[in-house]
Amino acid sequence: MDELELLYQSTYTAVVRFLYRKVWDAERAEDLAQEVFVRALAHRPDKPRAWVFAVAANLARDEARAAVRRKRHLTLLKGDPVAHPTIQPAADTLVEHDERVAAVHEALSVLTPRDREILLLWDAGLSYPEIAAQTGLALGAVGTTLARARRRLVEAHDRQHADKGNHAAHS
Repeated sequence: MDELELLYQSTYTAVVRFLYRKVWDAERAEDLAQEVFVRALAHRPDKPRAWVFAVAANLARDEARAAVRRKRHLTLLKGDPVAHPTIQPAADTLVEHDERVAAVHEALSVLTPRDREILLLWDAGLSYPEIAAQTGLALGAVGTTLARARRRLVEAHDRQHADKGNHAAHS
């Protein structure tokens, strides 16, 4: 079995999860993951696992820039009645799922880019040496940085729930 085929089988799910937490669209994350592996096939990198996640991060960044451009374009179309499709109400389970995803996204969004990146790389299954190579951190700093990032994520999530509880109590 080819080295890239093994890489694909062992990391595809982690790459999709990593991308999903950056683009918040499951289908788009899968599309981007496919693009990552197509590029890996063409480039045959020396350190394929780290390379795959570096390319994934770059594609997600490009996707974010494209989303900003699309949002600007949609703002221009705001007055166009044809541009507004009818929205069907979602099922309760979808609403709950969306709320959980939104809570995680909101908690991640208040972190520094470095904290967010290290958490997503760790969650995607990268080793400390791979995280160090990807982020430029010293290998010895990865564990400490990761622990602090986890703590900040939990604190941000707890603050969200406390704020929502206070808001509900005052309503």
